[in-house]
Amino acid sequence: MVDSGTTPAQSRQLVAQLKRSQIFRDYEKAFRDTTGLPLALRPLEAFDLPHHGDPKENPFCALLARSNQSCAACLQLQRRVEDEARLEPKTLKCFAGLCDSAVPVRVGENLIGFLQTGQILLHTPAKAEFARVTRQLIKWGTEADLKRVEEAYFQTRVLDRKQYDSILRLLTIFAQHLASLSNELMVRGAAAESPAMAKARVLIAERHADELSLQEVARTVNMSAFYFCKSFKKATGLTFTDYLARLRVEKVKNLLLNPHKRVSEAAYEVGFQSLSQFNRVFRRIAGESPTVYRERLHGTPAAGAAGA
Repeated sequence: MVDSGTTPAQSRQLVAQLKRSQIFRDYEKAFRDTTGLPLALRPLEAFDLPHHGDPKENPFCALLARSNQSCAACLQLQRRVEDEARLEPKTLKCFAGLCDSAVPVRVGENLIGFLQTGQILLHTPAKAEFARVTRQLIKWGTEADLKRVEEAYFQTRVLDRKQYDSILRLLTIFAQHLASLSNELMVRGAAAESPAMAKARVLIAERHADELSLQEVARTVNMSAFYFCKSFKKATGLTFTDYLARLRVEKVKNLLLNPHKRVSEAAYEVGFQSLSQFNRVFRRIAGESPTVYRERLHGTPAAGAAGA
């Protein structure tokens, strides 16, 4: 992941790592058990239906997924939801009146994927409404047992707006946790890497608080600065500068678990040379200022603002 944004390939790799994490698996199960709704963590540009095969998939949606025309309509809706949810959660309705929602997972300025749920109604379904759905399905030439489709439609979960907004708020909070975990995963990197890159990571971890230069690390692993740059970026997906910045931000977050630690003290302790640089880097990577992060962490206004 680089400052210019996340590529679809990087997004797929990172989302795959997140989905294997214990925190995601635990939340996924708790979310489904508590809400009865499907949940999907999706990378950028995923070209399939997000909830198809989910244990909590809406039976009505599952039936429509078997038809090419109605499936195409669902895919178009998914593309619209994701296009409009790049900065904030977004909910759209399908032709049948069901809601689907996407919550962006962002690491600083970079969008890495979406948490998605939905397949619910925000009103009690009526016969007249289903008649319109039926006409559309017939117009599309959908080959489905309309009696089964009708039964499934009227079994759709109905939530009021307040309930559904609360569910989306839970997903938004979880998206923040996933963003933090994403940064840790990027810093930690893959286990299977060359001895030179492993040695470079160890050196950076040990010397992150010093004025550590790319040239110094390259010399330590017996590489030219140019070749080290290319090798390190290939191994981690990050430039040396961004990797070091992300590592320092994670160290600051750990230090700020202590409610008595001043933000400025933490910044200098991990190797930032100026508070203006620290504030800029922290906001870019964490998506919020260090002061706001600390307030959210402890639930009270910070004792010392950034720069204090």
